[in-house]
Amino acid sequence: MTGVTVLTARAEEAGRRPDQRERYDAAVARAVAPLPVLAEYTLPLVKVGGRVIVQKGQHPAAEIKAAANALGILGGKVSQTLTVRVPGLDAERHVVVIQKNKVTPPQYPRRPGLPAKKPI
Repeated sequence: MTGVTVLTARAEEAGRRPDQRERYDAAVARAVAPLPVLAEYTLPLVKVGGRVIVQKGQHPAAEIKAAANALGILGGKVSQTLTVRVPGLDAERHVVVIQKNKVTPPQYPRRPGLPAKKPI
């Protein structure tokens, strides 16, 4: 691939850094956290108009519903949910695409550990 940047850092810290915040066209994640937490980790890194693309399990609807408040606060909205097959796995998976529609408030992401302990 070309035009790809791999960043090795805690998302909660990178999302607060001016050189990383709202700079990327897309962020991807797999099997990291529940969707409300994952949104707080990723949306601060993506610029308005960009996308967050995450892999979820067989039944993502409940997680998407649980993330509605967080997505609204953080500036995102689910734009697509796609069913995918992962080689080597029998169960289907889903890819959830979140479109970033507005700037993430400056207080997000919160300090490391807090998003997982107290999701928005």
